[in-house]
Amino acid sequence: MTVEQLKKLAAEKAELINVRRIVREQAEKLAPRTGYRKQVLVCGGTGCTSSHSLQVIEQLEKSFEELGINDVLIVKTGCFGLCALGPIMIVYPEGAFYSQMTPEHAKTVAEKHLVKGGEIVKELLYAETVHDDGSVIPFSEIPFYKHQMRVALRNCGVIAAESIEEAIGAGDYSALARALFEMTPDGVIEEIQKSGLRGRGGAGFPTGTKWKFTRMAQGEPKYVCCNADEGDPGAFMDRSVLEGDPHCVLEAMAIAGYAVGAKEGYIYVRAEYPIAVERLNMAIEQARKYGLLGKDILGSGFDFDIHVRLGAGAFVCGEETALMASIEGHRGEPRPRPPFSAQCGLFKKPTVLNNVETWANIAPIILNGYHWFSSIGTERSKGTKVFAVGGKIHNVGLVEVPMGTTLRTIVYDIGGGIPDGKAFKAAQTGGPSGGCIPAKHIDIGMDFDNLVAIGSMMGSGGLIVMDEDTCMVDIAKFYLEFTADESCGKCTPCRIGTKRLLETLDKICSGKGEPADLEKIKDIAEHMKSSSLCALGQSAPNPVLSAMEHFGEEYTAHIYEKKCPAGVCKSLLNYYIEPDKCRGCTLCARNCPANAISGAVKSVHEIDTAKCIKCGQCIAHCKFSAIVKK
Repeated sequence: MTVEQLKKLAAEKAELINVRRIVREQAEKLAPRTGYRKQVLVCGGTGCTSSHSLQVIEQLEKSFEELGINDVLIVKTGCFGLCALGPIMIVYPEGAFYSQMTPEHAKTVAEKHLVKGGEIVKELLYAETVHDDGSVIPFSEIPFYKHQMRVALRNCGVIAAESIEEAIGAGDYSALARALFEMTPDGVIEEIQKSGLRGRGGAGFPTGTKWKFTRMAQGEPKYVCCNADEGDPGAFMDRSVLEGDPHCVLEAMAIAGYAVGAKEGYIYVRAEYPIAVERLNMAIEQARKYGLLGKDILGSGFDFDIHVRLGAGAFVCGEETALMASIEGHRGEPRPRPPFSAQCGLFKKPTVLNNVETWANIAPIILNGYHWFSSIGTERSKGTKVFAVGGKIHNVGLVEVPMGTTLRTIVYDIGGGIPDGKAFKAAQTGGPSGGCIPAKHIDIGMDFDNLVAIGSMMGSGGLIVMDEDTCMVDIAKFYLEFTADESCGKCTPCRIGTKRLLETLDKICSGKGEPADLEKIKDIAEHMKSSSLCALGQSAPNPVLSAMEHFGEEYTAHIYEKKCPAGVCKSLLNYYIEPDKCRGCTLCARNCPANAISGAVKSVHEIDTAKCIKCGQCIAHCKFSAIVKK
């Protein structure tokens, strides 16, 4: 394929995608003609697929055949972001946002909306997309989307995820063509440096500087690697980019290959992401077929190809040296640094390694220029950041906002707030390597430096929201259980330290904690942070130390009072029935699996704490809020 052929194909497909993007961004009210009367986009990401979105597509196809509909295009996309409402289906050009779809709902929409002369099925629309008068609210006004700015996720939920033609029509590979024919390798690196892009994998190292070091390093061949081994609990940003727009990563890696002088790249992706793996392999084959990977790309004389390697799910392989060891066929264990990967990386050769989200930002910078990118975000944290928002929040899903956006905006304006009117207590960022942000810091701007200043970190972008019913000691123990299990065991501080910290937290949560345990935790943590071989061990104490700093009173309550203020740690709880509230309805007794509740009908009941297994069934079934745990 030549540059002219690429431009022609892009023009042919751009109209299809433009309809969706125009309605989504509300840039214009008049959508261009596309050859189709309507387009139906159905999410084909992991979240919606697990909720049977593929069956929704099958039902649409079946209904179209039965109804004789042949002028409506069905598009299987990547993630729309609002995962809490999946499966999601959007009909263009109206922009009708159908949520929590079932095959039966799909049949109804086909029969009532998608036939000629049909009308929107308003009762199946996402409630926040409908005005009081029944008219549809545009994407730009939906609370979940109007505060976002999509750069890395620009094509997710917009294009057919398995179509290179739609990817090209949406702009993919245009930046590669510009880099190859209008820029020098040094010019590409300078553009990335001036943009201020920092790595989105956690450490936040300047991307352009990393590329420059690799270009200047001695040794051939050089390599380009993509870290898609997303292992943080609650993180699914990289997976969604690979599922929704895999070509943006391939293009960016090819641009980096041109810039640093590499001809080969590797994508290391965990095998637990089957949809992402399938679409990656499909995209690579498509790109080779179109001459966008392989020999003499676009007739430029530049050769570059990409290979996929599957990880077995080891969290430590998210660390760059362990990842490269795994690609090489060795045990996935980290090695001491220096030398750094830019000088001695994959196969002991100079290597550029970035994560998926970092790669997804490269093409927009090349196309729009560093001034555009550096105008977004804060002074030291440029661009946008994708967060996987989960936990105690209404709108679980993917959020992309300019760096510096406040946590309050993410939790309340975009996330819809905390369910059941509960109070926000904290948010955990950075996964098992990060720390908690307490409620007093809810107005903090979310960027690299601000989070470090309060004892947390950006990490890859997982953001777990916690409400007033969360025990911060228990949360710290949860993350420590994860890191203790995921430690590769190569270095003693991590292998032993995580176990000892976990034992101490178990002791505290079971009511056997002693005052000396607090100093013990700090002592172990200090040794782990200073002596562990890699970031897993060095950062494993962070959730514990962060919780101790911001919620120290919960630790002291567990130790001195033998109480869990949040009512979570079972060993420190007993269940009681308040006599003035009990009506003797017997529901609690009838649903107690341990037969620990006694009492006659219409008389006050009692709980035998010796028999009680603290399962919570009594509270769940009591209609009078008569049962408390304390």
